[in-house]
Amino acid sequence: MKTLREVAIGESVKVVKIHGEGAVKRRIMDMGLTKGTEIFVQKSAPLGDPLQVTVRGYELSIRKADAEFIEVE
Repeated sequence: MKTLREVAIGESVKVVKIHGEGAVKRRIMDMGLTKGTEIFVQKSAPLGDPLQVTVRGYELSIRKADAEFIEVE
């Protein structure tokens, strides 16, 4: 299992599954990160958190703690 947190900068991946429960899972899905969505990892902040990704044509910053719940391929 590979998570969004482990994806290298400049790599594109596809969401396989969102782990977690309740508010955390709902918040991730509300950001547009649902099963089958393509994600391009643009960069990370100087200290490594958060990640900046492109999802559905817009840029999104996501904390590494939340990226841990997103399984990708």
